[in-house]
Amino acid sequence: MLRRGLLLTLVLLAAFAGLVAWLNVRGEAPIAADAAPADGTPQQIERGEYLALAGNCMTCHTTRGGLPYAGGRGIATPFGTVYAGNLTPDVETGLGRWSAEHFWRALHHGRSFDGRLLYPAFPYPDTTRVTREDSDALYAYLRSLPAVKQANTPHALQFPYDTQAALAVWRALFFRPGAFEPEATQSADWNRGAYLVRGLGHCAACHGGRNFLGATPQGGLSLAGGLIPMRNWYAPALSAPDQAGVADWPLDDIVALLRTGVSPRGSALGPMADVVYRSLQHLRVDDLRAIATFLKALPATRSQASEGKPPDPALRELGAKRYEKHCAECHGAQGEGVKSSAGTWMYPPLAGNRTVTMDPPANLVRVIVHGGFLPATAGNPRPFGMPPFGLALDDDEIAAIASFLRSSWGAAAQPVSPQDVARFRGSAGD
Repeated sequence: MLRRGLLLTLVLLAAFAGLVAWLNVRGEAPIAADAAPADGTPQQIERGEYLALAGNCMTCHTTRGGLPYAGGRGIATPFGTVYAGNLTPDVETGLGRWSAEHFWRALHHGRSFDGRLLYPAFPYPDTTRVTREDSDALYAYLRSLPAVKQANTPHALQFPYDTQAALAVWRALFFRPGAFEPEATQSADWNRGAYLVRGLGHCAACHGGRNFLGATPQGGLSLAGGLIPMRNWYAPALSAPDQAGVADWPLDDIVALLRTGVSPRGSALGPMADVVYRSLQHLRVDDLRAIATFLKALPATRSQASEGKPPDPALRELGAKRYEKHCAECHGAQGEGVKSSAGTWMYPPLAGNRTVTMDPPANLVRVIVHGGFLPATAGNPRPFGMPPFGLALDDDEIAAIASFLRSSWGAAAQPVSPQDVARFRGSAGD
């Protein structure tokens, strides 16, 4: 009986391993043995450079102060640190031996040159939707870069997440190679925006949220918001009116936010300011309008905001005093903000501000602690910034200010505790 049970267990394990292996190669065509590197046309290189900006590729694949696309930047995850690879055409340490087919396999199937499974910190659950034409253009652009000899840093992941077996199981559960399918009932602008948001732009990597194993819901199509792992920022739901939904915004205001980082209805701060600075401001207006068209048409969803309760009177009184001392001069006694002579916001209003009332209050806490800085863009070259108060105020005072804001001028959001501040403050580099 014991032998029979052991044999059954081995058979089931073998069947499971076979299923996992099959799920990880389905849809893949073998790469020909003679597949060789090839340079692209000038038109492909130009297109690829633009697509690299749209995908914000340089941000992850360049260390601070390092050479562009030479890799080495660490991406912290709950499972350890993943280091971005060298994308320059160096033969020994970069993509110098890669063919266009190898590069396409990486984007579409999440496999490296030697067939190893890639970690989804490289957003292949999103780039699997990139077309072969765009993949070839990206490849041609990367081939045109100066080769940089810089060895790739080994990942520093905890066991068992550092094993190919664990990654294979993760992929079997959460990854399906796909393709972008235009919707016939939608406009060309909507479809172009959907392609950029759901594919190369990989917006769901932040705005989709992640489960306990680091996968984004709905196969990477969700834009329902979530905390950005290890960064203490909250990427708001792009479909929720009380978070970052733009269904009621004029199209031009959405384009302005994407292109300049500031608009009459809101501003880009934190990680989103970096996306505007390094990526979105460089896109063509027609592509920005397409993204805006797609975001504006997202079906409205309800966020999980908790029902507010009045803060403790003593806490609110402390918050009111600290607000008057540190905040009112810029943001106004009634949170009304201040506009420039040109009619643009120098200091944004806090009354009715979604960042103030959003749950969780991570972004509000981080802005008070570390300051708020808009991206410097061609349309807003000298943005106003908010100084950090994390050294001038303790956690109790920051919680008091946040709770005062979340219960004033018509707001009725949950108060913020000192424990919330300690949880979200992190470091400025998070």
